[in-house]
Amino acid sequence: MTLTVRQFACLSDNYGFLIRDEATGMVATVDTPDAEAVLAEIEVSGWGRLDLILNTHWHPDHTGGNERLKAETGCEIVGPEEVRRAAPLDRVVVDGDLVRLGETVFEVTAAPGHTLGHVVYRSIKDDLAFVGDVIFALGCGRLFEGSPEQMWDSLNRIAAWPETTTLYCAHEYTASNARFALSLDDRPEMKAHAEAVFAARERGQPTVPTTVAAERRFNPFLRAADAADFAARRAAKDGFKG
Repeated sequence: MTLTVRQFACLSDNYGFLIRDEATGMVATVDTPDAEAVLAEIEVSGWGRLDLILNTHWHPDHTGGNERLKAETGCEIVGPEEVRRAAPLDRVVVDGDLVRLGETVFEVTAAPGHTLGHVVYRSIKDDLAFVGDVIFALGCGRLFEGSPEQMWDSLNRIAAWPETTTLYCAHEYTASNARFALSLDDRPEMKAHAEAVFAARERGQPTVPTTVAAERRFNPFLRAADAADFAARRAAKDGFKG
């Protein structure tokens, strides 16, 4: 493993991710939900620097710290063009681009649906990806800008990665997602998985990260039959009160 990941809670239900390339000591943050929290994590980590911001999409709870972190650290800000709607951006990336953090290489994958320009960052060597608000443990992002067909395609691009791929999603929504999943799936293994989620949250433990394998097996959106079925499930989740 060439990459160390420090995950920390911030805002009401966001996760921040501070990452370090062990070969060079270079440090990045994936999104900037809270500049103060990112700076505090840099202090606690002892890493003492911030070289790069990797933005997944433009929403303020993912870009709100860009300006301050740029001013205080001089870091480079990388992300899709849409980030400029809300925050500073130095380098625009699109599907298929590569971003380097020291010797760690992230492949950029376009993943529209939640927003039109959403991207995710995957290190094939480290078998992990930072997926923002596209896929969550047992869930997926709301369709604020994109179509069901776009999100269905984005989810299936992620699902096609190796089952061992670790997915770092940006919110702690898993308990509510599990309740919705149980409304559609009464398999004993689904019930056991949901109970493990509820128990973890009662202990105050995070349910992120997840894996491609777990999401293929349990995520109700990945288990949809096709784009139309996905759209119906997403609409049902939007109105779900369980």
